[in-house]
Amino acid sequence: MSKYLYEKDFNLWLAATIKQLETYDFEALDTINLIEELKDLGKAEKNALESNLMILLAHLLKLTVQADVPETMKNSWYNSVIEHRKRIKKQLSKTPSLKSYLPKILEEAYNDGRDIAIQEGKKASFGIPIPDESEYPTQCIFTIEQILDDDFFS
Repeated sequence: MSKYLYEKDFNLWLAATIKQLETYDFEALDTINLIEELKDLGKAEKNALESNLMILLAHLLKLTVQADVPETMKNSWYNSVIEHRKRIKKQLSKTPSLKSYLPKILEEAYNDGRDIAIQEGKKASFGIPIPDESEYPTQCIFTIEQILDDDFFS
């Protein structure tokens, strides 16, 4: 019944699974789907961290490479850095073990953030100079300490 419920109504399956755990009804548990959901939960946490890091790095790069853009543009990037840094720090405070995951994802998140910064930079208008792709360093120029430092912007 649980496997069928999982496929037809996830929220009902979840409620039933919680009740089975609370009442120690381990025989009735749909362990296969429960294990998969727990694995996915861990992946979702890591994906959220990587996504926020990618956006944070893209905007730190833009603040570094495109330092001569109007303040209104920079303010948008500052706000994005503040927001995504806050998300990362909140996630790390709730799940401290993810801090050891940061160095593992830094290179890929930087490369993705660099791509975003380059693509967004190419869309500059109103006389704003478009940076050459080579102006964006290919290796991450920020340390994890800088990335997490509330006062660091470029």
